[in-house]
Amino acid sequence: MKYTIIKNINKAILVGAVLVGPAGCSDFLDEQAPSNLTTDIFYTIPDHAEAALATVYDRLRFMGEGANIFSNNWQLLEAMTGTSTTETAQNSDLNNLYSLSHDGNTTHIVNYWNGLYRVIAQANQLLEQVPKITMPDAQKTKILGEARFLRAGAYFTAVQLWGDVPLITKPQTIYSEDFKPTRASKEDVYKLIVEDLLAAEAAGLPWMDVSGRVNLAAVKTQLSKVYLTMAGFPLSKGASHYKLAADKAFEVITYANANPTTINLFTTYEDVHNERTENRLEHLFMLQYNAIVASNPMDNFYGNFKPINYNGPTGTGSSVPTRSFYDSYEKGDLRAKDQEGYFYTTYFTNGTGARFELGAPYVFKHFNRIANGTQGVAGTRLNNLNVPQIRYAETLLLYAEAQNEVGGPTQAAYDAMKRIRDRAKLTTPALGTYTQATFREAVWRERWHELAYEQITWFDMVRLRKVYNEKTNGFDNFVGHINLSTNKALEEKHLLLPIPRQEMLNNPNLKTQNPGYPN
Repeated sequence: MKYTIIKNINKAILVGAVLVGPAGCSDFLDEQAPSNLTTDIFYTIPDHAEAALATVYDRLRFMGEGANIFSNNWQLLEAMTGTSTTETAQNSDLNNLYSLSHDGNTTHIVNYWNGLYRVIAQANQLLEQVPKITMPDAQKTKILGEARFLRAGAYFTAVQLWGDVPLITKPQTIYSEDFKPTRASKEDVYKLIVEDLLAAEAAGLPWMDVSGRVNLAAVKTQLSKVYLTMAGFPLSKGASHYKLAADKAFEVITYANANPTTINLFTTYEDVHNERTENRLEHLFMLQYNAIVASNPMDNFYGNFKPINYNGPTGTGSSVPTRSFYDSYEKGDLRAKDQEGYFYTTYFTNGTGARFELGAPYVFKHFNRIANGTQGVAGTRLNNLNVPQIRYAETLLLYAEAQNEVGGPTQAAYDAMKRIRDRAKLTTPALGTYTQATFREAVWRERWHELAYEQITWFDMVRLRKVYNEKTNGFDNFVGHINLSTNKALEEKHLLLPIPRQEMLNNPNLKTQNPGYPN
């Protein structure tokens, strides 16, 4: 299933070596040295366009790259939520995120800024050059649409994390007029995001794509999520955008209802983290991983040196569930059941042997049985598991939340939420027992419990200005909520991250730092 995308990523890596490699030797001065290729010379045939697109996809994997000892970049979006803690505490930058004492030098923050803008830069290069290539119109439109989706995703993450950010839409050189750009308003950034996604929606993409490329279901769900975010804080566009969000999610739901073998919820949670079901059914968009190129980067969710696979004791435990969040799942919720849901409290010695107690709950959502082994079955030692970015489960919850804001808890909104609870083997109160307010919080609870540890929760906290309270089962205001992981209270400044300090030093046009952080 990954052949197409992995093939193109390898091709793109070769292209990168060609474009930035060392200068050719003098023996070859009579011909065009490959290492001296320019963008004008390179972007000439359809294969070049496909290779350039593969490089944009490849850049997305920055989230799995290292952030010093026992940590990856993705932990930026987990540590601050209060739903996880650490068993190692050996990474000072990660500790600062957990304790909400991060600043513009924090490695994860710096890496996220750089990673997102590399995605944007690569997409901008493609969008500038590919239109010049002679190739079939349908193929060109599709490639441009995929690139715009990926650029929109990078900007959507950036604007949620930092607010006003530089808005760069053209390839940059040191001679560019805006080589040291100013920060654009959130309104302008969201305007580009919506424009990019609408272009992607009209690009002739298939509803699903088992190769792992962008598809129509992912685009429409992302549009729904963007509209829902715009309806909330900080733009507060309200009713109009709640309706846009509901309508766009419902387009996916309508297609899924008519084509349940193409888009649907998996029948078991095991399939959410199964190599054999990647890019299918519930997985609308994933980051592609193959151990030949790059292995799945989520193993910091493993407990601290537990003998859970063929290597014996392994894992760092630098991101593990808080007991309070694990205990907040309803009694009987299948998502909290050992090895059947999103957590595990036991595993098999060295992956294949006798069952043993782990001593605490750990995240099972990203655990690869095929690679690690399971009772009586040896592992492959190759962790090819993809990382989910958009699941149909979220499409259902986006619709339920947005439709409720439009006109209260309708039957369709109720049915969407109930499907999530039905899979968890939970009883859902009758529709008539809900008010708009109680249904709103019911959907939020499902988002916290269904989408946990997928780097989504932090963004919900920011757009809602609300945080789930595991003790009360209700929701606190963001400012003043105490993360039970460290007993630290969220402050107004935490709604945004600090601009990386080195960026401020290199580019005086960024001017002031985000409120509450030192310049």
